[in-house]
Amino acid sequence: MRAIILSITFVVGLTLVSFKSSQIDSSTVQDSIHYSREKHFKNVRQLTFGGDNAEAYWSFDGKLVSFQSNNKAWGLNCDQIFYMPTEGMDLSDGKTKPELISTGQGRTTCSFFMPGDNTILYASTHLGGKDCPKDVERSPTGKYLWPIYDSYDIFIADKKGKIVKQLTNTPGYDAEATVSPKGDKIVFTSTRNGDLDLYTMDINGKNVKQITKEIGYDGGAFFSPDGKKIVFRASRFKTEEEKKEYLDYLKQGLVAPTQMEIFVCNADGSDLKQVTNLGKANWAPFYHPNGKKIIFSSNHKGRRGFEFNLFMINEDGTGLEQISYDKVFDSFPMFSPDGKRIIFSSNRNNGGTRNTNLFVAEWVE
Repeated sequence: MRAIILSITFVVGLTLVSFKSSQIDSSTVQDSIHYSREKHFKNVRQLTFGGDNAEAYWSFDGKLVSFQSNNKAWGLNCDQIFYMPTEGMDLSDGKTKPELISTGQGRTTCSFFMPGDNTILYASTHLGGKDCPKDVERSPTGKYLWPIYDSYDIFIADKKGKIVKQLTNTPGYDAEATVSPKGDKIVFTSTRNGDLDLYTMDINGKNVKQITKEIGYDGGAFFSPDGKKIVFRASRFKTEEEKKEYLDYLKQGLVAPTQMEIFVCNADGSDLKQVTNLGKANWAPFYHPNGKKIIFSSNHKGRRGFEFNLFMINEDGTGLEQISYDKVFDSFPMFSPDGKRIIFSSNRNNGGTRNTNLFVAEWVE
């Protein structure tokens, strides 16, 4: 079989960054909407059909999802925020476009419905300039790098895209915000103290509190179903050299995201515990509806750095189970509020292109 070039889009609450692999024989690559070993999925449906679509998060009533996309067919140069129903909208013709929530300027990320489902929060760089901020090339050492744009702030917009409130106005990166299922708190990542730490605030943006304090990248946080705990990904360092490299990159507004593990803590930051110890990149965690398990994305089993699948693990770090089986990329899992469905991003069924699309499935225990 002839060789092909594969690539994925790797997104972790920051920006969409293309990852290209070396040439792989196409006979080793399967392409499917639903792989036979994915026993927890039923009636898998593809929602988007082109570009890079990621971080799709449910509304409180479970009828809508917000997400970010850079689909050029929609006239986009970099990520913007949209929302759509998971039933009744067909985007497969390449012409239909969901409702734009963000301004269309700058770069956006990390949208999430607010209580009542009439407004959506998201992070945007548009106050720092109307153009897309510059992407980051691979470092001279070959490491993949993510930009930490200091022009990101967190906004709330109505479903017509009108900004009704700015939640952050502090120098540095403020993004990766999600809302507690209780509707009372927001957790987000900020560099306001010189490191990438987690903070919580009330739903109105007041009462900001720092909840992680160890050097390293703490991000991609979500509340547990009862709102009492937070799960997130973090980089921690075994040597002073690793820590120095992290801090040196951070001074340049960059992060090398190749080593991350899953952590949990109480919503106030207490009782911090490491859940995974798998090596490589473990990220995009989300609590199972029972509040005792965590689903996340990891490349720890992959022979190449870009092979990400979904895994589930008990909160105490036991019972690791592989959930998805695409040969390239599965990530950003989120259960619907009623626990009956799951949405995720994947490179499956993209015909060998770079497209990352959204898929929704019924969840089977």
